[in-house]
Amino acid sequence: MGHGMGMPVAKPMDFRGSLRRLLGMLRPERALLVVAVVLTAGTVTLSVLGPKVLGTATDVVFGGVIGRRLPADVTQAQAVEGLRRDGEVELADMLAAMDHVTPGQGVDTGALRGVLLTVLALYAGAWVLGWVQGLLTTHVVQRAVFRMREEVEAKLSRLPLRHVDRQPRGELLSRVTNDIDNIAQTLQQTLSQLIQAVLMVVGVLGMMLWISPVLALVAVLTVPLAGVVTAVIAKRAQPQFVAQWASTGRLNSHVEEMYSGHALVKVFGRQQDASRTFHAENEALYEASFRANAISGIIHPAMMFIGNLGYVVIAVVGGLRVAAGAISLGDVQAFIQYSRQFTQPLTQVASMMNLLQSGVASAERVFELLDAPEQSPEPIDAPRPDPVRGRVELEHVSFRYDADKPLIEDLSLSVEPGRTVAIVGPTGAGKTTLVNLLMRFYDVDSGRILLDGVDTATMDRETLRRSLGMVLQDTWLFGGTIADNIAYGRPGATREEVLDAARVTHVDRFVRTLPDGYDTVVDEEAGNVSAGEKQLLTIARAFIADPAILVLDEATSSVDTRTEVLVQHAMAALRQGRTSFVIAHRLSTIRDADLILVMERGSIVEQGTHDALVAAGGAYARLYASQFAAAAAPVD
Repeated sequence: MGHGMGMPVAKPMDFRGSLRRLLGMLRPERALLVVAVVLTAGTVTLSVLGPKVLGTATDVVFGGVIGRRLPADVTQAQAVEGLRRDGEVELADMLAAMDHVTPGQGVDTGALRGVLLTVLALYAGAWVLGWVQGLLTTHVVQRAVFRMREEVEAKLSRLPLRHVDRQPRGELLSRVTNDIDNIAQTLQQTLSQLIQAVLMVVGVLGMMLWISPVLALVAVLTVPLAGVVTAVIAKRAQPQFVAQWASTGRLNSHVEEMYSGHALVKVFGRQQDASRTFHAENEALYEASFRANAISGIIHPAMMFIGNLGYVVIAVVGGLRVAAGAISLGDVQAFIQYSRQFTQPLTQVASMMNLLQSGVASAERVFELLDAPEQSPEPIDAPRPDPVRGRVELEHVSFRYDADKPLIEDLSLSVEPGRTVAIVGPTGAGKTTLVNLLMRFYDVDSGRILLDGVDTATMDRETLRRSLGMVLQDTWLFGGTIADNIAYGRPGATREEVLDAARVTHVDRFVRTLPDGYDTVVDEEAGNVSAGEKQLLTIARAFIADPAILVLDEATSSVDTRTEVLVQHAMAALRQGRTSFVIAHRLSTIRDADLILVMERGSIVEQGTHDALVAAGGAYARLYASQFAAAAAPVD
């Protein structure tokens, strides 16, 4: 674990394709998105008009200052002519270009008040439209992420067990939780801002061209430079964001493993090893995150620097144009504000690139999960045995987990209804694999498995699995009451049915000792019940399902000796009329099985009853003798 962490992935990311696919998820909400764009356009329009109108206020004030200095008995034209006669050509040109000058009078407060109220109304309207637009954008984004979560949940149910088994649990959980949350944050923070930024650039550029094409050209010249800088930096940052989220998944996987196995970590004294691995993983995540954000973080100051250069040039050129009388002081003030508004969205978009890149990297991880190969689709009008009697046949079944590692080859078997079949053999012989094939957790590579004459490959998986009950060696309980955990085996089970199943499986004897009885809440780790009691609860859950076929994979491994005897009697009663497959390592628990299969390397090497196999002196007899010999061996 941890090899290559923090390093850029070898395969480059398809940033454009993934971004296009991510935005395509907003298509179902396109009507609201159009309304949000219209509202954004309204917000931008009002915001863009503000500086131009405010520039008029500056002209009113400046005109009042100049008018107070002029004699009251002359007109503006006469004052301009007098200045030209005195050789003050530039001052005369500037005065001639002014619209709000009345010689001998000061600032027109009435006109100033009207301008300021107009500006206030414009900005208030922009705020209201922006608020409504923000609500709509939030709705669009959250609905899109809601659908993504549903797609991921549905995808998980369609993934074959082979895919899930090969994925670290923490890595898978990271994609389902962290990456989707990051996508939601990215869309929420960038979608409306990107739309507003684009419209703002267009609107501001139009106003700048209206005020002064010359100054507009100066402002526009900074755009290509900003684009080149952003593209170069973003290209270097994107692989680092990919590495960051890959490192996040690996770190989560390690934390999940260490948490779920914390008892074993302590038992074997591996806390320091686990801590060292965690620190290594955490350091790799830090390095990847630092590189990603450090590189992308250059964008914002670079854009600010370019914007400030443009601001300085505009201020100088604008001052010269005012002095030449080609433009009013208010228009220069408005243009300077527009230059800020012009570079601000560009800077904003550039600074959002790190967030956008991070979100697209997460989206690609989620899309990789959504694009994973699925299990074969369920057939339409699938056949089913009716009723299910429990006859199981395997005809020349072959299966392997890896193409170059044979496991089960040409296996044939016939089990009559109501019989108990025990499967024994050394570790890796294929015992659990045989059960997984029966449950269709995996599909056979060749051959057929028949249930009452119906090929299970043609059956609906849910229908097939409703006919089987399974108890695994690894117990699983969910957070809820004991009664809820038992009733999980049959939706709609009544309280009395839960109690009956508990009595049969001897769960009732320890539940009665608990303060809240069947209403006792167990957590996900079931820390308030013992390992043997957890096993009994899972057996009760299988019993209440009332399946036609029982699959018990070392189901009594965690039960104490006395309880095991009771459970064996209960299972013997339950197996009446039901086909049962029992995987067992303790051969004493399957002596009464109708048929015992001895598997080695994916093949059945022996089959028969307990007495017949012991008498034959073969592989089973050696296994049986070794267990009793080990039990009788002295302990040093």
